[in-house]
Amino acid sequence: AKPYQWQHTAPGKPEVALIYEAHVGMSSEKPEVATYRYFTEHVLPRIKQLGYNTVQLMAIQEHPYYGSFGYHVSNFFAASSRFGTPDDLKRLIDTAHGMGLRVIMDIVHSHAVKNEAEGLSKFDGTLTQYFHAGDRGNHVAWDSRIFDYGK
Repeated sequence: AKPYQWQHTAPGKPEVALIYEAHVGMSSEKPEVATYRYFTEHVLPRIKQLGYNTVQLMAIQEHPYYGSFGYHVSNFFAASSRFGTPDDLKRLIDTAHGMGLRVIMDIVHSHAVKNEAEGLSKFDGTLTQYFHAGDRGNHVAWDSRIFDYGK
């Protein structure tokens, strides 16, 4: 496959950022998980029409549990596949830039999914390679693991 060919550069910094915060998967009016393509075609024009100059995409990283709204991150280097392909996301961003909209992403770096199969928990067989030991390593409100940034 050929790499995505960007058509537009990011707009310059606005005098005042008017930010529209959105969750791609929850952007459809129908009871379904929306996609990057849906967002590009149906939501970006509305954001532009409403006068915003910046789009904040919430919870874009890969996550196994949709009910976490994307905050149970399992892969910090991948965009969520449930919304489409990486090229679909690139097209969304490129289209936004072409409309004069800047794009920022809500990226979670404070905690991670507890799952051991698809997450970093017990990546090396222990709970402490990346996370705090004991209770300090558990985020009770999010049911997730808390990183130890001292490592």
